Amino acid sequence: MTSCCDNKACDLEKIPQGQSKVLWIVLAINIVMFVVELTAGWLSDSLALTGDSLDMLGDSIAYGASLYVINMGQAAKARSAALKGGIILVSAVGILGAAIFRTMNPQTPQFGIMTVIGITALIANVICLTLLTRHKDDDINMSSVWLCSRNDIISNTAVLGAAGLVWYFASPWPDLIVGIALTVLFVKSAFFILKGSRRELRVTSGA
Repeated sequence: MTSCCDNKACDLEKIPQGQSKVLWIVLAINIVMFVVELTAGWLSDSLALTGDSLDMLGDSIAYGASLYVINMGQAAKARSAALKGGIILVSAVGILGAAIFRTMNPQTPQFGIMTVIGITALIANVICLTLLTRHKDDDINMSSVWLCSRNDIISNTAVLGAAGLVWYFASPWPDLIVGIALTVLFVKSAFFILKGSRRELRVTSGA
């Protein structure tokens, strides 16, 4: 008698449960880090930290959307991915607006706060990326949240680099430059996700 696990049916049934557990963990981490980074960005006058906090907020919404569609069909998951792409794009516009304001009203951010919070966020996002990596090839839903998490690692590294340059040059410009660079990264990721979701929707609709 052939068991369900012999033909991988059990493994397939476990995938949504595994995805759900991982998504709840990374959702909680991102919500906490959004509050921490937003507060730290405001206290330290850091555009890079503020931008990274908005990315955390976008990721939190994205993970929540992923949890909502986890047991739905590919079309629903593709629409969820499109939502994530839209959230990233809106975050990029918000950071760009803040960058323009800071360019006209430059203030040197506090190096110490940027460094401590940047390291904390990097550790948090390495944990998230590690948890998501085993599921990144499951479907477009999980691949899109994995991409969000990968961008977070890049953002955190950039924030730490900006903190070091702010300290070295005693200037606000490294922080502003990193904030604008993060905007470019978010825009590219948004269009990549939107393109993939549109392609997936065409496939599921038979177009």
